[in-house]
Parts: sequence; C-alpha cells; structure tokens
Amino acid sequence: MDRATYQRLSDQLATFEDVHRLAHEEHWDEELLFVIHTHRVTRDATRRFYVLKRQMPRLAAQWKRGRSMLDIAHEWKFPPVLLGQQMLGELGLPRKRIWGTFLDPSAAPDARLRKEVEGLLAADMIYSPRGMELQRERGRKGEDRLATWLQKHGIGYRTEKDLRGRYAKTPDALLDEPIILFGQKIAWIESKANFGDDVEMRKNLKRQLGPYTEMFGEGAVVYWYGYVEGAESPPGVLLYDGDAFEAITPVVPPRAAGSSAAHHSRDPVRRPHPAPLPSAPGSAHGGSGGAPPP
Repeated sequence: MDRATYQRLSDQLATFEDVHRLAHEEHWDEELLFVIHTHRVTRDATRRFYVLKRQMPRLAAQWKRGRSMLDIAHEWKFPPVLLGQQMLGELGLPRKRIWGTFLDPSAAPDARLRKEVEGLLAADMIYSPRGMELQRERGRKGEDRLATWLQKHGIGYRTEKDLRGRYAKTPDALLDEPIILFGQKIAWIESKANFGDDVEMRKNLKRQLGPYTEMFGEGAVVYWYGYVEGAESPPGVLLYDGDAFEAITPVVPPRAAGSSAAHHSRDPVRRPHPAPLPSAPGSAHGGSGGAPPP
C-alpha cells in the first residue's frame, strides 16, 4: 500500500463505525481496515493516557453528578474501557477489583457501575475482552498460515514453546535447517498479524527482529495484512506480505544424513492461553496481533 493511501485511511478510521463505512464505500478488506484503526487508537491512547489521568478527579466529579462514563469517553475520544478503568481507580476500587469488574460486570459494586461497565464493554472493540480475543484470533490465524506453509514445503521448525528457557527471545518459527529465499539463507521466520507501517516496523526491529538476527542469523518477517510501499527491511531480514509469502516456493537443502525428522511436520499450531485485561495502553498490543495493537 502506498504511503498516501495508508495515511488517508488512517486519518479516516477514527471510529469502529468508520471501518464498516470505508469497507462498504471503497471495498477494502474490513479486517485490514480494523487493523489500521487499531494502530491509530492504541497509539493515540498511549500518547494521551496520562493527560487524561490528570483530568480524572474532575471527570469523576462529573460522573458523580450523573454524567455517564461512555459520554465522557466519547467527548475525549478515548477508548471506553481504558477510561472506565481509570475512572474506577479514581473512585477507589483496587486494581484487581477493576479487572474483575471488566471481565464480569456482575461483580461491580452497585447497579449503576454494572450498567456503566456493560456500556463501556459494548462500545470498545479494542480493549474489551471481546476485542482482545479478536486480536488473539488474528495472531492465531497468522501462525496457522505460517505453519501450513512450512508443512507444505516439508520444513522442520521449532516454536517459542519448544525453545522456552533456552533463549531470551525466540521467533515464531526457528528452522531446523536454513532454507533459501531468493538467494538469501533464512534461519527463522516471524509472523505479524498486523499491518507494517513505519512505526510498527521500527518497534518490531528494536524489540524482536534485530535480536533475532544477532542470535540466529538472517531471517524473514511476514506482515499478513501488508506493509507500506518503500519500507526498508532491516539488514539480514527479508520482508513479505501474506499473499507474496504464500506464493513462494523455497529452496530446501537436503537433510543431512542421520538428522532427525522435521519438528512439527504434522503437529497442530500451538495456541496461546488468553492474556488478562490490560490496565494501560500498550500492554495488549504487542507481538502479533495489530495494536496495537492492537
């Protein structure tokens, strides 16, 4: 996607309703638009989180006078669940009780707060448990697609679970034997179930891709929802979108005599356990899911 188009879409995807509107009007893939929307929302929430926190005593006073939390979230253009978490903290609820209330509104201290929390959850497709499960499901789908490609070409690999405790950081697939993609030897592949804009790619380079090349050698990263045109992959890392990657037929060197059979050649994809609801932006949107993720 060219940068001008990406910026135009990001500018127009302020709300979840905008995702449906643009998908209908311009025939974009709705999931791609939601990933871009998630990037916009999570980054803005991270930038303004403490700005809003400083206003919370005044906003809590408005709530006590009868104004709804959802109305306040809309005025501030802030994720409803995150605003509600801050508000309940300002009202004196301990963090564990706040998490429990957003996971199960019936655990709210009173009927008004239960109704408020239910409204916040229904209006937030990113930070609610429902939104976070959608993000995890995108990550699982990306891992499934990568596993299918590896198995199709008979490539043995080990997962993060297989390597747990052996390395400080591990890619989604560390190959048993390097393969060749367009003349470059590849030792690992990382799956990213989001869109690779400049911000996302810089973050991934610093946190993951750079360390992978230092530990394992050259590798590849797949952004299943695409990336901006002109994006430069870091040294030693090949960059692909999902469709281009799945069309590749790699060169798989013959297995050395006496070597063991490929890991995971018929194994199901490992599925992660659900993560707890976050209390601040950023914690829910790392790794393979968008956002920022979402």
